[in-house]
Amino acid sequence: MKQKSFNNAENTNAGLYIHIPFCLSKCSYCSFYSIKSVNLISAYLAALHKEILFYGGIFPPFDTIYIGGGTPSLLTVEQLADIFSAIHRTCTIDPQTEVTIEVNPGDVSKVYLQSLHSLGISRINIGIQSFSESILNMLGRRHSVKEAVAAINAARQAGFDNLGIDLIYGVGKQGLKKWENTLLKALSFRPEHLSCYQLSLAARTPLYKKYQSCKLSLPDEKKQLKFFLVTDSLLESSGYLHYEVSNFARSALFKSKHNMKYWQHAPYLGVGPAAHSFLNNKRWWNKASVRNYLVEIGRGKMPVENTETLSPDQLQLEALFLGLRSKTGINLNNYTARYGLDLLTEKKAIIDTLIKNKLLELHEGFLRPTTAGMAVADSLALI
Repeated sequence: MKQKSFNNAENTNAGLYIHIPFCLSKCSYCSFYSIKSVNLISAYLAALHKEILFYGGIFPPFDTIYIGGGTPSLLTVEQLADIFSAIHRTCTIDPQTEVTIEVNPGDVSKVYLQSLHSLGISRINIGIQSFSESILNMLGRRHSVKEAVAAINAARQAGFDNLGIDLIYGVGKQGLKKWENTLLKALSFRPEHLSCYQLSLAARTPLYKKYQSCKLSLPDEKKQLKFFLVTDSLLESSGYLHYEVSNFARSALFKSKHNMKYWQHAPYLGVGPAAHSFLNNKRWWNKASVRNYLVEIGRGKMPVENTETLSPDQLQLEALFLGLRSKTGINLNNYTARYGLDLLTEKKAIIDTLIKNKLLELHEGFLRPTTAGMAVADSLALI
């Protein structure tokens, strides 16, 4: 295979995302690319090794690896070990690399999780979504509350001391009290990380169609704000840092280092169907098809769907959008040095108004959102 030439001028370590696009069933709300089959896993992993090899030496050293899906926990320990062997043969990996895997609660046992831990996986993210059976059913999850609790306990027994839980709110007629109970149940396990996402409905998903047929609707803006503020208040009062719109960490040590790369324009490589990559102001993404992926890799080609080179103006706008979604906010000196724009001068009137309305604040050289600002973070980027 002929490698593409990228100017490796970045001095920041990169992140590696590995997409495992296989599921036993599709959740009714899910719009991420995956297929309901496991028949092509072996052929897919062989092709994945070739794609990883293709990018060898192009990216800076990796200090985060994230295995997502789909359902990565459908892979055997031996299959995962082979992926890591391919990575270490091909890429430069920092000794302190954060290695994360997503798992489905219904797939994992203590023995399986112990094996993952022995492979060097340091961080586990469990897709719980809810501790309510009725909401799990509505979301089309194939695990029960009992299995969710068992998976968390098994992960602890297997030695994981960096455990994340994903939750979804605003589902069906879920009230604030039911959501609070879910948060309290999650807190009882003292996870190092919590991701709390408001339900969104992508067109053509089964849940979207169910909402239409049952005349259900997502929470209105007022209720969305209540969900958001209750989540922030309960988790922060329990010692968690609300470091990004949807993400909470038990301390700064437990922020998702991998996801932060996406928010900070750091380089990252995504391998597998539909995976995205970014390096030296260039972004590209793979075709969303396992079969096309296998065909193209088999022909010695990369399955890239499209590529774009971001202009300085695009980079500046993205940095503004992403920066104002995080509690840290935007380092104004760094922003000016990197993008040539003095925000406080160029956007003075609107920034002053947002500060007056307590949506933004200035703190030690950072322009950052308040809690109320984080609730409307997408709108703040319009400044």
